[in-house]
Amino acid sequence: MMPAGKIPHLIAQVPPVRGRMQADALLAPTTWFRVGGPAEVLVRPADVDDLCAFLKALPLEIPVVAIGAASNLIVRDGGVHGVVIRLARGFNAITAEAGGVVAGAAALDMTVAEHAAAAGLAGLEFLSGIPGTIGGAVAMNAGAYGGDVAGTLDWTEVVTRSGELVRLTTAQLAFAYRHASLPPGGIVVRARFRAGRGDPAVIAARMAEIRASRESTQPVRARTGGSTFRNPPNMKAWELIDAAGCRGLARGAAQVSEKHCNFLLNTGGATAADIEGLGEEVRRRVHAMSGVSLDWEIRRIGIPAARPEVVA
Repeated sequence: MMPAGKIPHLIAQVPPVRGRMQADALLAPTTWFRVGGPAEVLVRPADVDDLCAFLKALPLEIPVVAIGAASNLIVRDGGVHGVVIRLARGFNAITAEAGGVVAGAAALDMTVAEHAAAAGLAGLEFLSGIPGTIGGAVAMNAGAYGGDVAGTLDWTEVVTRSGELVRLTTAQLAFAYRHASLPPGGIVVRARFRAGRGDPAVIAARMAEIRASRESTQPVRARTGGSTFRNPPNMKAWELIDAAGCRGLARGAAQVSEKHCNFLLNTGGATAADIEGLGEEVRRRVHAMSGVSLDWEIRRIGIPAARPEVVA
């Protein structure tokens, strides 16, 4: 029996799943930055049917946020209230078929590119240059090295906040730069990408070229979160950041990468407040120098816990 006056934990108020559920689950170890507070409730559904049933039964007043590989994400230090849904096993199947590839939302972008290459399918090599999962790639219309999701997607399947599974076409998603118009609260669970027949040697060479380019120009082995800010129209974010004197700028243990200054780094022991605060300082300096307001490309979720330290 619960002691009088004690408020029950949220986990007691949510419906069961066939997958896994955990209260006050640490999220920092799952993110590329290795920072952030816990999820009030972390849910890993077993499959699409499990996710649909869970969301259908979950009271609408309980907030829900979905995460994938957390490669382009800052979880704030105060943690995330409500339910965090992470898709993993049951959502990572990849099937190469005539004229395309069908991939689950938890499949890594790189792995999808490799499956396409192994099947002699060309046009998805760009995915090998994008960290993260297919769900996130669709949700933000990810792109790199001359390709993007909008240019290759046939359809995506989304589970709505009410637990309905719907299939949306590219036209219905109304893609824009780093944006897809998903239903409010919708979670991408599967997608099909178009691909044409190609020479496996040519495909492999292109993927090797992309891999070498990333290794030489980006801090791929650091604790980072990918590109921090979107490129403004006809501009490069990194050039604006560099011109504003922000290359190498630090706040606590957070630092603007010397190698590519549109990347923020956790050099060891940084908090989410350090990283986000450094990003806001970069935005302030760029605006003061150029009049351009940079928009975050990295997603930020949760509750701030503390004020960041001053910029060094």
